[in-house]
Amino acid sequence: MISPIRKFAGLLVVAIGLTSQVLSADNRPDVSQIITKSFAADVLDEPVREPTPRSGEGADGYYSKCNYYSIRRGKSLVVRLQLPGPNAIAPDKELQLVAAANGTMENVAGIGDVAQMFTAGGESGSTSRVLMLYVVKGGAFITIGISGFANDAVALEKAKTVAQKLVDHL
Repeated sequence: MISPIRKFAGLLVVAIGLTSQVLSADNRPDVSQIITKSFAADVLDEPVREPTPRSGEGADGYYSKCNYYSIRRGKSLVVRLQLPGPNAIAPDKELQLVAAANGTMENVAGIGDVAQMFTAGGESGSTSRVLMLYVVKGGAFITIGISGFANDAVALEKAKTVAQKLVDHL
């Protein structure tokens, strides 16, 4: 018979293990544990393929990413989170550089400290419409890309839902 103390210790180990899936040992979010395959399928309104997430420390700070692609071609969700290190470009400056590189971007209210978006593609039947949402929250820079939705308002709401879920874990 297993003692109650051992049962508690076992449950504690399981609980710690589950917590560390969302936050690594140094409390850095893993986007694939926050934006799960199931959540991505709900966002894209159809099943998605197995993702190949990556998270880790680089020369410019911590980076976590995950891409979700619909089983049937045409829809995708790209999720990126960067927590810049001391020698990296600050998130607000990063957003300025992205805006300068992409041209006109629209401000988006109600998410993070500052958020901007732009849309591209979809002008012909052979290209998919893409919406990119960039969010600065504290020391974090979040990028959400969503494609396959003809209506920009729908795509923006879906991207904001994803971004808010990440912001809630910062």
